Amino acid sequence: MALLPQNLSFSRRILPIIALVGLAFAVFFIWRGLPDRSLSEPDQEPARATGALANSSRVAGAGLVEPSSEIIDIGTALSGLVTDLRVQPGDYVTKGQPLFTVDDRAARARIGETNAAIGEARAAIAEAQTAQRTAEAQLALYRSVEDSAAVSRSEVIKAEGDASSARSRLQLARARLAAAQAALSSARTELGRLTIRAPITGEILAVNIRPGEFVSTMGGNSQPFIRMGETRPLYIRIDIDESEAPRIKLGAPALVSPRGAADRQVNAEFVRAEPLVVPKTSLTNSASERVDVRVLQVLYQLPADAEGAEQLFRVGQQVDAFIPAVDGENNGGGKTQETAE
Repeated sequence: MALLPQNLSFSRRILPIIALVGLAFAVFFIWRGLPDRSLSEPDQEPARATGALANSSRVAGAGLVEPSSEIIDIGTALSGLVTDLRVQPGDYVTKGQPLFTVDDRAARARIGETNAAIGEARAAIAEAQTAQRTAEAQLALYRSVEDSAAVSRSEVIKAEGDASSARSRLQLARARLAAAQAALSSARTELGRLTIRAPITGEILAVNIRPGEFVSTMGGNSQPFIRMGETRPLYIRIDIDESEAPRIKLGAPALVSPRGAADRQVNAEFVRAEPLVVPKTSLTNSASERVDVRVLQVLYQLPADAEGAEQLFRVGQQVDAFIPAVDGENNGGGKTQETAE
């Protein structure tokens, strides 16, 4: 180190200073990069049991709002282009009301063809009936002649043949009329199937088609064409962990609040418990949520006359519920899971 004074050692004095400066920078950057660990109030109040359930045995569960009829996915029996869309989300329709129409020009053309065939068959029936009457009258005339020599045997045979032929033509014309009427009925049925109607009285929840789009019976669309359901009243399907299922008090009302509005709670009336325990599919995205469980699904009816219930609960919305338990264990905590997995 010729540049340094002879009495200044780089390894003993300069290098330790550089190391101390580097250590200071490292401590500074580590301190700046530490996460903020200060505590703050949650943005949303977690769901909690209130009233009589606050200090009594209960079971918590999470669920979804659904129509009382469950959600019905509307499809089409015949493929084609959508020519007329008559509903939009939020419409309340009655059973049998048209929802949308698929191109029906081919069906209407077949109806015209079958009507023409029916007219032709009826004309053939009238002609055959006239020929039959004429042939039978001629045959009756021949047979009424007392003098057998007045009419030759060949003429009688010919009249009998004409009468039989007229009867055959009449039967054939009637068969053609029946076939044409059956074809007309089939064409009318197909025409009716091209107008998709509401299977129940309910609310239109989603419309995923537009006029001019092609709809197929094979289900090529990623979403159902129309989704609807009976929303008067609304139901709530609550998932109860199979380990907690034996504890719930079936028949008792549940205390329900929508996700994000824990302070607004309503009492929901018990409807039924599904007989089949199924794998859990409705997820709440909670970090402590278990997905490798089976759940008992319990249905409750939301009160239609509750204040603001129509604006508070929507189909597909997540809810938290607290249900009375049949025993006296875990008062106010334990397995009740106050945040309602």
